[in-house]
Amino acid sequence: MSDRVVVVGAGVVGLSCALRLLEAGHRVDVLARDLPLETTSSVAAAIWYPHLALPRDRVTAWGRATYAELARLSGDDASGVTMRRGTEVLRELTPEPWWVGAVPALDRVRAPAPYAEGWSFVAPVVEMPRYLTWLRERVEAGGGTVTRVALAHLPEGPLVVNCSGLGSRVLAGDPSLSPVRGQVVLVEQIGLEEWWLAEGGPTYVIPRSRDIVVGGTEDTGEWDRRPDPETAAAIMARATALVPALAGARVLRHKVGLRPARPAIRIERVADVIHCYGHGGAGVTLSWGCADEVARLA
Repeated sequence: MSDRVVVVGAGVVGLSCALRLLEAGHRVDVLARDLPLETTSSVAAAIWYPHLALPRDRVTAWGRATYAELARLSGDDASGVTMRRGTEVLRELTPEPWWVGAVPALDRVRAPAPYAEGWSFVAPVVEMPRYLTWLRERVEAGGGTVTRVALAHLPEGPLVVNCSGLGSRVLAGDPSLSPVRGQVVLVEQIGLEEWWLAEGGPTYVIPRSRDIVVGGTEDTGEWDRRPDPETAAAIMARATALVPALAGARVLRHKVGLRPARPAIRIERVADVIHCYGHGGAGVTLSWGCADEVARLA
């Protein structure tokens, strides 16, 4: 076991890895350009759903482990994790989703027109500002540190865990990473309890305790983090067609995040560096499963 581990990145993956490493007995320091509430993770909807993440077999295994951990954490009100039933609707009849083995139960349901069918299941929904704050507090309570540092390269070991997301284009010299821009609209909570998802995104309606996250977009290769009014109007139009109760809901704010997409998630140890990045739109969904694997590699 290495005594000291430096984790680069303070998003949901970095903080989850830091916590697992602390639990394994390591001394952990998290270094990041962006503090937790400034990361892309803070913009996430965030519902458990394997999106823009490959390879399927490993994603299913990581997702199963994360589902179980998030379900456990839902018993702690401070975590911001709740279990909510919802429905994914599809325009064509399809076999079961490839990730079906990661959830305890999945029911085929009648879908509203113009959709051909739907799946209903209970999924963890995570209020990210609360959850990221809770994770950081857990890391610091365990003796870890979280420090803002702008890094030009990965630091010296003895062991470094690279969870820098899109930053790995530079820090890991990995040009296969690309941003997938996601824009969302946050509206007032109107009493909606169940989530809705169309065709695996980008249309989704995710209720939280005090607001509803309405999305979204998938603009590959786009780095612009400014919300676009026309895009927001289109998002609301699609979402209201899916969930008519949203009509007239008061808009609270607009947000944009850049998902770190890659042909396949990279989790591997190279000498004194463990790489863990490229989770696409599934950072929350895979966070604990990936953190468990990182801890095994440490």
